Amino acid sequence: MHSIMTKFIIVSLFIFSAIFSNAQRFTGSEKALIESGDTSTLLRIIPLSEPVGKKALKTISSDIDWSDPLLPLLKMRMFKAVTDTSHKGVGIAAPQVGINRNLIWVKRYDKLNAPFEFFINPKIIWHSKLLRKGFEGDLSFKENWGDVVRSHSILVSYTDTNGGQHIEMLEDFTAVIFQHETDHLFGILLTDRLAEQQNKKYTPYQSYRNGELLQEVNP
Repeated sequence: MHSIMTKFIIVSLFIFSAIFSNAQRFTGSEKALIESGDTSTLLRIIPLSEPVGKKALKTISSDIDWSDPLLPLLKMRMFKAVTDTSHKGVGIAAPQVGINRNLIWVKRYDKLNAPFEFFINPKIIWHSKLLRKGFEGDLSFKENWGDVVRSHSILVSYTDTNGGQHIEMLEDFTAVIFQHETDHLFGILLTDRLAEQQNKKYTPYQSYRNGELLQEVNP
């Protein structure tokens, strides 16, 4: 156990140093989009069917400087978008509103009253071999939803709005949301995951709530 934790600490320190060295501020075009409204207005979720939406959703995002002065405005406008009554989402990633930066909101079902939390430059540094299969949708398109296989548990690192660095273990549906949203940061859609998993074989581990725990069968 000690060696495992030591490995995680070393990996995490490497990740944090990389974040500080690679994080940049918003570009001119990003600033224009962010400043197109105030904290009372949501940023429009751009559908995959639009060329600009397809481009943003299929592009790899980059880290952002946590101290950028426009980050609080983007944070609030993304929150307005994901919590809008017409969407009722449980998570959102910046590429979904046309900003290719590593920023996500996740609904924390593992906490009292399931609050939304904002993650800056999130990274998944460990996945469990135990898998969870469950239904997923996406705010960026209304078709081709389905049951996606995800890791049941993940170890994540991220920065908060005060520049604090965190390492945290997430499990179950909260971990699923985090994985779904970080996929967006790599230009990966749930439809890509469905296609990827189509020919893989899994063995049931046990019945589990509204989903199913699985283990992948090695070929």
